[in-house]
Amino acid sequence: MARAAATPPPRIRRVAILADAHKSGVVELAAELTSWLADRRVHTQVLHDPRAWEREAAPRADLVVVLGGDGSILSAARAYAARPVPIVGVNFGRVGFLASVEASQWREALEDVLAGRARVEERTRLEVEFRDEHDRKQRAVALNDAVLTRGAFQGMLEVALKVGDDWVTNYRADGLVVSTPSGSTAYSLAAGGPILAPELKAFVVTPVSPQALSHRPIVLAGAETLRLEITRATGTTTLVLDGQGFHPLREGDAVVMRAHKRAYPLLSPRSFDPYRR
Repeated sequence: MARAAATPPPRIRRVAILADAHKSGVVELAAELTSWLADRRVHTQVLHDPRAWEREAAPRADLVVVLGGDGSILSAARAYAARPVPIVGVNFGRVGFLASVEASQWREALEDVLAGRARVEERTRLEVEFRDEHDRKQRAVALNDAVLTRGAFQGMLEVALKVGDDWVTNYRADGLVVSTPSGSTAYSLAAGGPILAPELKAFVVTPVSPQALSHRPIVLAGAETLRLEITRATGTTTLVLDGQGFHPLREGDAVVMRAHKRAYPLLSPRSFDPYRR
């Protein structure tokens, strides 16, 4: 007797599988997942090169399944930044703070997703404004963090932080990290910042190797607008977004950051415990 195919909820008819083919076992699982979804009458499209996800037009999808690590999920979120599509990440990386599904549990997790039982975490994103080297105004979006970092042969950065109309402090440091709750477990944590609950609407400003003992991480409300002014830099300063977008800045430049009006939906199994992770 032939096995009956399960029918997914109406809104999940097309799935984009973004598979990091450089990781062992990913290509094989992508093929297995494609067959599994076809049995459930779900159309799939597979992209294997993470660097191409942003260069190519992101495929139309109701759901994005990422086979990789947290970096792959950040690439997927950038590819779908303009029109966020829910992402579920199957972890082929190390810790996997964003990729909440272990490779051995993908069937159970996707059954939950297709049945509408998965947890939806609305993750705050950063909207970042700055001027490029041609003095053109640019806007970008980051799910994890925005980092100001000095050059390899450059002295300390001096950066003034303003919150709304209020001046907060001037940092002298190797760099400055502004992270969302999603990014609080990344560079900010390595620099001594706190871990924030994933769905909290807040930001963390964390200096990297600050000179002053009084300079410690600051947690700010997500409704605030932040302005970082580079008051002194002996060389090129780089604005790095999610560890993937790199933009040169100069002394006198300013970067404005605020919460993006649309959060990004990440899906996780009902049993997923972010604190245990």
